[in-house]
Amino acid sequence: MSRSLKLGVNIDHVATLRQARGTVYPDPVEAAKICARAGADSITVHLREDRRHIQDADVYRLSKECPLPINLEMANAEEIVQIALEVQPAEVCLVPEKRQELTTEGGLDVIGNFQPLEKTVQRLQENGSLVSLFVDPDEKTLEACAQTGARVVELHTGAFCDATDPAEVAALLRKLIAGAETAHRLGLQVNAGHGINLNNLPRILTLPHLDTLNIGHSIIARAVFHGLEHAVRELIAAMNPTP
Repeated sequence: MSRSLKLGVNIDHVATLRQARGTVYPDPVEAAKICARAGADSITVHLREDRRHIQDADVYRLSKECPLPINLEMANAEEIVQIALEVQPAEVCLVPEKRQELTTEGGLDVIGNFQPLEKTVQRLQENGSLVSLFVDPDEKTLEACAQTGARVVELHTGAFCDATDPAEVAALLRKLIAGAETAHRLGLQVNAGHGINLNNLPRILTLPHLDTLNIGHSIIARAVFHGLEHAVRELIAAMNPTP
């Protein structure tokens, strides 16, 4: 059955489990194949500068063996850019990165880093990768995204997903909806990700113009108890509720 909203599964934390013991398992490539069997549309991996989970070898193996398009998350760091140019993933998502953070804490400062981002966007897109910018749903930031030549934005949903005060939740959701409308008006494909789980998904689905949700941590967490294929299928079903 066809569906319009696509799911990209982030498998970073499969590699996190492997790196915790320095073993060769669990294997992110095998995880990608399971996600494909379950109906995912793409696979996301973040090759961080500190290599805390996904390793270079994972990216090269996935480029050869993954049955789904790869979305490579990365900082605008020349070493990683060179790998992306060599691997030519279907999509590259440029994200901010701090060594001390547990996970990506906010969106890119596109305005403050416009020229280096514009250059990298051009290099990657001329090389055949669709470029996405991971940003907060700010109007001026989204306008700058369009000016870089990027064709996709991924709206950072983390603040909304982590909020607990009802008034704050409502305000952050309104901001995301406005951001999605602005991005669409600017001709940008609208993706979203960070902190999305089965509980907050129904409100995420109220965002207009969504093309892809990139979800990782909550899927891998569910997989610990229910298996990866079940966790992916469960999420896909929740993304496409029966009227």
